[in-house]
Amino acid sequence: MTRPITLFTGQWADLPLEEVARLAASWGYDGLELACWGDHLDPWRWDEPGYVEGKLELLKRHGLEVHAISNHLKGQAVCDDPIDARHRDILPDVVWGDGDPEGVRQRAAEEMKNTARLAAALGVKTVVGFTGSSIWKYVAMFPPVSQELVDAGYQDFADRWNPILDVFDEVGVRFAHEVHPSEIAYDYWTTVRTLEAIGHREAFGLNWDPSHFVWQELDPVSFILEFADRIYHVDCKDVKMNTGNGRNGRLGSHLAWADLRRGWDFVSTGHGDVPWEKSFRALNSIGYDGPISVEWEDAGMDRLVGAPEALGFVKKLAFEAPSASFDAAFSTR
Repeated sequence: MTRPITLFTGQWADLPLEEVARLAASWGYDGLELACWGDHLDPWRWDEPGYVEGKLELLKRHGLEVHAISNHLKGQAVCDDPIDARHRDILPDVVWGDGDPEGVRQRAAEEMKNTARLAAALGVKTVVGFTGSSIWKYVAMFPPVSQELVDAGYQDFADRWNPILDVFDEVGVRFAHEVHPSEIAYDYWTTVRTLEAIGHREAFGLNWDPSHFVWQELDPVSFILEFADRIYHVDCKDVKMNTGNGRNGRLGSHLAWADLRRGWDFVSTGHGDVPWEKSFRALNSIGYDGPISVEWEDAGMDRLVGAPEALGFVKKLAFEAPSASFDAAFSTR
């Protein structure tokens, strides 16, 4: 069960894909988890003659493969309410259009359908991303939120994502939702509710990124075991907690990344509080054989230092499951 170790290019989209591929190959990565922004991938060009072939040839030139592609930014806009200046900053003109909120949501949904088609054309079986949420704005629960409003949020998600997932089914690709604050599924119980909302259809699974669990005081290992049949992809990103002094809170305090007053921050993989060895043992126990993708996101460390360092850390811990059972080693028959 040799699992490729890949680099997620979302935090590298300011660089041309050619340069990112050169760097990743020089560090020893097996492949890339390609982001659908920058010049890395454009889902609207999925059927343009020569487009997919050109991307695959670029990767082959550097000895790399693509095992998953990601479209977090456009997936975010499918369900979000409100749609505002934050979305204008992360969306291309083809999705933003005139900025009318419902138009943005509809165009984002069309791009997610095209993302599934692009994945299939690339020979990729998994798309990683966000869903957005119309009810995340109610997370503080004050002013009081009725159950009807919450229920309507899950129904809105189902209404908007089921047609997208129909296309995923048509082309034989799965969506791996990254369980993350600001999404329809951001912790254990909201993940349960989200899967219920779409009838547990197989096209919708999960991207396991432990950093988002640790800062919520959730157990990332138990999450793997609880949702064993839904772990479609793995992103390795670490988090460091900086609470306990009576001042730093888990919500971040509207402070910038790497501000030492924050109660938590993303750090280079291996520098934080994620129980990595237990996590990899859990992945082995459920038979996960997909890529292990390093998502470098540390505002306090140069990425040219952090990305190769994280690769070395993951290589040491991403050990294979045993090829034979422990009991079989003692059998004399």
